[in-house]
Amino acid sequence: MKAIILAAGLGSRLGLDIPKPMYKINGKPVLEHNILLLKKHGIEDVCITLHYKWDVIKDYCGDGSKWNVKIQYSFESELLGTSGALKNKEVGNFLKKDQFFVIYGDNYTDINLNQMLDFHNGTKLIATIALFDPEKSLNSGIAGGVIEMDKDNNLNSFIEGKSKGNGIKGYVNAGIYVLEHKILDMIPDKPPSDFGKDIFPKLLKNGYKLKGYLTDSFVLAIDTKDALSTAEEVLQKRGKNDYN
Repeated sequence: MKAIILAAGLGSRLGLDIPKPMYKINGKPVLEHNILLLKKHGIEDVCITLHYKWDVIKDYCGDGSKWNVKIQYSFESELLGTSGALKNKEVGNFLKKDQFFVIYGDNYTDINLNQMLDFHNGTKLIATIALFDPEKSLNSGIAGGVIEMDKDNNLNSFIEGKSKGNGIKGYVNAGIYVLEHKILDMIPDKPPSDFGKDIFPKLLKNGYKLKGYLTDSFVLAIDTKDALSTAEEVLQKRGKNDYN
């Protein structure tokens, strides 16, 4: 199993002159927490997308050997978007024909990736999207918009705000996907494009079924200083990470 970590974003709202995934929680960059999460669940083949101050990430992570994982990189001279990033040549060479995870590199989470993968493999579908309940989460601003899902975990629509009065609860995209390789054929060659705004809505419109994996794990977007503080508090309450 392979994983793409999207780490090309700017993160200007935090006001620090480093890539957003490099902001530290409990002494470790968010990006490192994500690498350790992948390793914990047996995913040791990783490709990281780069753009803003790419050398900071590459110098820190290297080839991944300090965590006993293999890391490759895909550089974006211009931002390609969350889905457009997968059309870069380096990503295509990395993925070959495999199914894979996509993880937003500036999200901090302890989701059980193996359980999500088992759920996905039971669906036989092109994509499974991790979701959380915005009424129960620490942070409901991740990835923008709200998703409607029925009682069988089928995704019905991607909307800007929570829909009321139709009996369908709104959930938020956690920025963690299990995808089949054929989804690359649905992504336009001309960037930018985004999974939540472009690709997933287009798949639904074209008759594809998508499933949501509802997680009770915490998922926090590290996009503000308040979010950083909240993440620190969560980590302190949990004690030491059990990644190893």
